[in-house]
Amino acid sequence: MPSFDIRTADLRAVNSLTKYPSIPTYHALDSRDGGLGEEVVPFTGAVTLTEKVDGTNSRIILTPDGEYLIGSREELLYARGDLIGNPALGIVDALRELAERLRAEAADADRVTVFYLEVYGGRVTAASKHYTASRQVGHRLFDVAELDRWADLLALPAQRIAAWRDGGGQRWLDEAVLVDRAARHGLATVPRLATVDATELPRDLHKTYAFLADLLPQTRVALDGPAGRSEGLVLRTADRSVIAKARFQDYERTRRRRTGSR
Repeated sequence: MPSFDIRTADLRAVNSLTKYPSIPTYHALDSRDGGLGEEVVPFTGAVTLTEKVDGTNSRIILTPDGEYLIGSREELLYARGDLIGNPALGIVDALRELAERLRAEAADADRVTVFYLEVYGGRVTAASKHYTASRQVGHRLFDVAELDRWADLLALPAQRIAAWRDGGGQRWLDEAVLVDRAARHGLATVPRLATVDATELPRDLHKTYAFLADLLPQTRVALDGPAGRSEGLVLRTADRSVIAKARFQDYERTRRRRTGSR
C-alpha cells in the first residue's frame, strides 16, 4: 500500500472522504415549507435511540502517518503542528488536546480513522444556553468511521468521492464496538436513551412528538446549571445501516402550520 504523508496529501480529497453524511428526518421533511409529512424512514429490528445534542458537528481525523486533522462538518480547520488554526466555533480549542491523546492511542498505519463528535456549549450555537450557564464547552462522541482503502479512494475524482460518501461508502463501527471503543479511550458518547424494536416506534406525527417529550423532557448533557431543552433524538440500527433524526423544532413547526397557531 502507498504511504500516506499529510504534507503532500490532497487535503481537499481527504476532507471530502471524511465528511459526515446528511441524516434524513424520521418523518419526511418538505423542503418547500420545512413541515413534516406522514412518511417515515423504515426501520427493522433493534433501534438504538440517542440524544441529538445541539452543537456543531466536528471530526478528528487520524491519518496513517501518525498525524491528525481537526475539522468542522464542512472544512478542515487544523493539522497537528500548525502555528495558526481556524478558530471557527471554538472547535480546535475544544478538541486539540483530545486529538493529541487519540493520536497516541488510536492511530493505525493501515487506515484513516475518523472520530465524529458534537462540540456544544460555549458560544457554539444559540442553543448553548440549554447546556451551560457559564459558557463551558463540552464534546460527545457519536460515530467512528474506519477507512481501509484510503489510497484507492483518494485517487478518485472529486465527484466520485462525494458519490461514494453520500452512497453509504464509509464503514462505521456498529453499536457494540462503538461503545467499547469509546470506553477504551475514555470518551463520553451522546447519551443512550433506549433500544427498542422497530415495531415499537411511533409513526403518527403527534405520537412521535409525545414520544420525544417522554424520553427527553430535558437534555442529559448539561455542563453546568439547570438542564435545558434537548434538540431531539437520533435513531440507529445496530449496524448503522439505517439512521434518522427527530427534532422537537420540526414537529412543533409542523403543528403550528397545521393549526395556524404561532
